[in-house]
Amino acid sequence: MEEPLADSVRTALSAAIANQAPPVPVFASTQDRLNYLRWLSDTSSLLARRKADLQTRTEFLQTVWYESRRAGLDERLVLGLIQVESGFRKFAISPVGARGYMQIMPFWSRLIGDGDTGKLFHMQTNLRFGCVILRHYLDREKGHLFMALGRYNGSRGRAEYPNAVFAAARSWGYSGPQ
Repeated sequence: MEEPLADSVRTALSAAIANQAPPVPVFASTQDRLNYLRWLSDTSSLLARRKADLQTRTEFLQTVWYESRRAGLDERLVLGLIQVESGFRKFAISPVGARGYMQIMPFWSRLIGDGDTGKLFHMQTNLRFGCVILRHYLDREKGHLFMALGRYNGSRGRAEYPNAVFAAARSWGYSGPQ
């Protein structure tokens, strides 16, 4: 559901999606790198039945990890959201017109992007928009993930959607808000 945004919020969200840096992980330590590689391997195995091609799967997971971390989100939660929203289908379109992996409504492209709704099917763009939007809603709800997920889905205050995302996220190893 489209909500009016203050100019400062629109500017901040636009800046967050504008940086088109490639999703290249950077690690503070060898242990962090090993943890990432372990996550990538484990998660790739779980995703193999939905994305058979190893290179496609690896690029997708690397981008999920990068964009999740960039937005300060748990990548397992983001995977759960993608599972519920699109079933990992890049070209998914909902009955109300939401697009791509994270089911971004076209109005977001106009509000914080360049207006080109076709870009919502580009993997990195879609994942970046979705993570930035979820972070925005999480900030708006003062860290209350249940309410932020409801806002993301347009079902704020109803339990079905957040509970579905939490259940899907658990299948990816998510243990709840930290």
